[in-house]
Amino acid sequence: MEAKRCIVHIDLDSFFVSVERKFNPELIGKPVLIGGSADRGVVASCSYEARKFGIHSAMPMKQAMKLCPHAIIIRGSHGRYSEASKQVTQIIHDSMPLYQKTSVDEFYIDMTGMERFHDCYQLATDLRARITRETGLPISFGMASGKTVAKMATNAAKPNGQLLIEPGKEKEFMAPLSIRKIPMLGEKTCQKLYQFGIEKIGDLQRVDLKFLETVFGKHGRYIWERANGIDESEIVPHSDRKSISTENTFHTNVTDIKTLETSLVSMTEELAYKLRKENKVASCLAIKIRYANFETHTVQEKIALTAAEHILIPGIKNLLKKAWNQHRPIRLIGVKLSNLCQGSYQINLFEDNEERIKLYQAMDKINFKFGEKTVCRAAGMAIGTRDFNPFLKD
Repeated sequence: MEAKRCIVHIDLDSFFVSVERKFNPELIGKPVLIGGSADRGVVASCSYEARKFGIHSAMPMKQAMKLCPHAIIIRGSHGRYSEASKQVTQIIHDSMPLYQKTSVDEFYIDMTGMERFHDCYQLATDLRARITRETGLPISFGMASGKTVAKMATNAAKPNGQLLIEPGKEKEFMAPLSIRKIPMLGEKTCQKLYQFGIEKIGDLQRVDLKFLETVFGKHGRYIWERANGIDESEIVPHSDRKSISTENTFHTNVTDIKTLETSLVSMTEELAYKLRKENKVASCLAIKIRYANFETHTVQEKIALTAAEHILIPGIKNLLKKAWNQHRPIRLIGVKLSNLCQGSYQINLFEDNEERIKLYQAMDKINFKFGEKTVCRAAGMAIGTRDFNPFLKD
């Protein structure tokens, strides 16, 4: 008989909020919303105190503030989040032979086979304790025989908990839960199942496979397997990202070319700095435009490998001219650099003189030490991670 797999799902609790609380402990215990402006933004993350009011991620900020008027809104800092994520990833990388990072705050670990030499649950417990100790971030995990049940176990363990579902107990654990708790089961599928009186996973477990295949086609088998705790999907080893991107939603719709270019310069400068920090170069650049009616367009073009803004910024401005119908107001604009590979911009990728190379090196050194956008182009000064004009400070 084949040995049961041992899969651990790890999720950092209210990740963005937890990171912000590290920098500002006064936020602890209060309803906190991370996201865009109160008028036009959406909730990217919220604290458990905010969730008690019915707030959830992707909810319009305006609606969230109606539910909880005293909530604290924070714009958030991508630099902080990526740094914290990198720290957690490194700890897992140092501790576990096979893992998959599925988002900035979520991981799967495959411990199959390690049970012959170790107590896997204890290993996962120790890992969780180490991450909390070294990062100061709360974290939950679930352990089971497959990815689906492990993720559901994590959700049941939250906040700041852990849960083991022993082999053979998967169906028993899932039966009393709502069908909505099955990961990747969409709203339309749930509504259709409700029409047949199927509300709990236990109800779904009693349904014949043939019936589900008749109603949902090929997707019917997926639903049946997940409801019965069957998930053979593999852990895909963590690999380097192939693209880097950022976007900006304006407080009011924009038709002014200068405002758009200022935003693009700032975002491109920020992304290029991150590339150089990771010793990477890009060979494709793209912009995304979302008009006031939410219609979205992207335009991209191939370029020679680079991580230098003085090459990227003119290219991005050129793409704006190609993509934008200048009679239409813009709600959101974004930049993406892709087809990334390892490479050093200093060696042979500049067509420029030594003075320019030294300028980049000096800028990077200062920004690395004091934070992104400490030194930046005047055009992008008002926008970005630091979100201030340094010449207006002491």
